[in-house]
Amino acid sequence: MSKKAVAVIIVQACMIVVLLWLLVLFSKDEFEAFNEEEEIESPHRIHTEGGISTIILSMETQQQSDIRTETLTQAKHLPILEGLGSVLSLDGLLNLRTQYMKALGDLAVAQASLVNSKNDYERLSLLNQHDRNISDRMLVAAEALYKSDLAKLQAHEAALDNLRHTARQQWGETLGLGMLEPKPSADIQALLEYRQVLLRIVLPPQQDKPTANLQVTPVGSGISPITAHLLALSPQADPVLQGKTYFYTAPAANLRAGMRLSTRELDTQNMMTGVVIPQQAVVWYGGKAWVYRKQDVEKFVREPISTEIESDNGWFNHGKLRPGDTIVTSGAQLLLSEELKYQITNENDD
Repeated sequence: MSKKAVAVIIVQACMIVVLLWLLVLFSKDEFEAFNEEEEIESPHRIHTEGGISTIILSMETQQQSDIRTETLTQAKHLPILEGLGSVLSLDGLLNLRTQYMKALGDLAVAQASLVNSKNDYERLSLLNQHDRNISDRMLVAAEALYKSDLAKLQAHEAALDNLRHTARQQWGETLGLGMLEPKPSADIQALLEYRQVLLRIVLPPQQDKPTANLQVTPVGSGISPITAHLLALSPQADPVLQGKTYFYTAPAANLRAGMRLSTRELDTQNMMTGVVIPQQAVVWYGGKAWVYRKQDVEKFVREPISTEIESDNGWFNHGKLRPGDTIVTSGAQLLLSEELKYQITNENDD
């Protein structure tokens, strides 16, 4: 290769190196300017203190993002007490009543026999004492008959007592013993005539006392709630459900023996005061429900809420959020995205 060609190649190489150096120099200035522009376009909006992230948005940004808020007002909630029960058959009570009435009849017969045998024994005893007008054998036979009738009477009285004890143990004082009366009360008579049916209701554990009236609904029937009236305490538990049991009566029109029932009643003694969180204010993250509470004009913080008690247009909460607090009702999802974007940025920086 000639010296002239080598010189041309060297000059071209030098020019290429100079051009590359100039390109790098000017590109560096443009890159730094680009980064400065990016920092201006993405201002720092998240401030973390004590593990709590606060989102800071200017009023102009809030208007541009259509972020709207609502001030919470006081709301009251009545807990609902839910119970279960069933419609009982009266077979056991009717059998007890039948046995009791038969035992009463047997007792009446035994009383009559005892009166007769007692009179005979006393008459023969007088005759035997006056010059032995009757034999001792006849007097002994009369005495034996009298004592036999007395023993039968005592046995019938014991049977009646046992039936009363059984009725009290199985059905209670009001219902069990009331069913054994020859002339039952109006409530018992309504059960016997099938104008009313007998219900055993298991009240929820948090309910201390039964109410005089409650609404019962046959499970899965679609029948409207039926008003039931308290009759008495039930001495026996429900064979399936655990809890305090009570006897109620209800009209027999739409109820049949064996039906399972549900009850719903407002717990007026345990009214709660709190706030209602609108549905549109709630965002879901990590399997939990959250809202953004406005701390001041430009600051927002994410707060957890409870979704256990649902109301007509949201969820009732009592505790951390109070009446007077302001929450975001439009744009909460945007705030969550901004907060999560900041968390991802921090992870990348690490």
